[in-house]
Amino acid sequence: MKQERPIRVLAADDSAVMRGIMAKLFGTHAQDRLSELPRMELCGMARDGMECLESVKQLQPDVLVLDLEMPKLNGLDVLDRLRADHSKLPVIMCSSYTEYGARSTLEALARGASDYVTKPAEQRDFASAMQSLSRQLLPRIAALAKDTVRKGEVRAGSSIGIPTAGLKVTSTTKPLSPIEVIVIGLSTGGPAALEQLLPSLPADFPVPVLIVQHMPKLFTGALAERLDRCCALRVEQAYDDAMIRPGTIWLAPGDAHMEVAPRRKMAGEEGGVTGMRGGRVRLHQQEPLNHCRPSVDYLFYSAARMYGAGALALMMTGMGSDGLDGARAVHEGGGVVLAQDEASSAVWGMPGRVSEAGIADATLPLSAIAGALRQRVSGEWVTKHETGSRHPAVETARREVQHGLL
Repeated sequence: MKQERPIRVLAADDSAVMRGIMAKLFGTHAQDRLSELPRMELCGMARDGMECLESVKQLQPDVLVLDLEMPKLNGLDVLDRLRADHSKLPVIMCSSYTEYGARSTLEALARGASDYVTKPAEQRDFASAMQSLSRQLLPRIAALAKDTVRKGEVRAGSSIGIPTAGLKVTSTTKPLSPIEVIVIGLSTGGPAALEQLLPSLPADFPVPVLIVQHMPKLFTGALAERLDRCCALRVEQAYDDAMIRPGTIWLAPGDAHMEVAPRRKMAGEEGGVTGMRGGRVRLHQQEPLNHCRPSVDYLFYSAARMYGAGALALMMTGMGSDGLDGARAVHEGGGVVLAQDEASSAVWGMPGRVSEAGIADATLPLSAIAGALRQRVSGEWVTKHETGSRHPAVETARREVQHGLL
């Protein structure tokens, strides 16, 4: 059997301590015969931004691990140079766990970085630093390298320009119920995807939206602020007992699970929000689920329980399978399940699991999702089963592909 070559990783960091940790990390992984992750090798290390760009050209790595703060060119400048050269090299930012680090990391993700890891707080504690980076970094490298290879094979073997796999609609006979809530789950590649999706929702969007993005709390707060500045809808980091109403998008805080729960009635109050089952946010600190807190499964399960066929679950780009069971609960409860397609996902892990499980009503390119949401909540969604053709969001996406817009 032919043995696959190791994933080639370039690390750029001006800290000699971090470069030493990186060298030890990959050396240790190379000796770990029990690891389920693919083989990796550190093909080079750069000490500043200019050296990093030269190393990318010379070494042709599969993944770049990039420090934010470096001499000559910082991480953001390196990213801009790479993307200006049309490089598709997956880049993982190495960020400090500070407010400045969080905001700079979100800017890097918006400029084309694929993912990020936080630097170990105590870099001189070699053992804990190694453990932290091993847990964070190695799985991300494996996922990004695998996804890049898969996409390259699809492009090389395709003779047509239309990503038909990304325009899949599942035939269904279930009745169309009014949508009362939209719940979204994301991980790797999520912030950039949200920056494209959410500004396309109008200020009068008629249903509330709740989002679980796998991120630490410091980062989710900064992400909510960033999204709020570019969206017509209000975007806030969720807090316990927040009222779930149209007009606001709630983003789960890092390190807390978020669920929808029945609204607590005030003294003398009758009923809930007009035309909807009134709901509220419930945050809690249960153990991580699928190694995640917040977990998409908690949000999706709760939406299925409370809203039934009125729930719409959207699974977007991300690594792993968090949210699969919750999406299945939404599907079995008569709700709608949508998934982002492979071509537009940074990593087709979470949406891929949902699509491959056969529970997605549609698997769509990122550029078609906002239109699909608007059509479904307005009652314009038409299934393939009912019409013998694709629903309007898919037809719009197909036309955009044919005109080179996707």
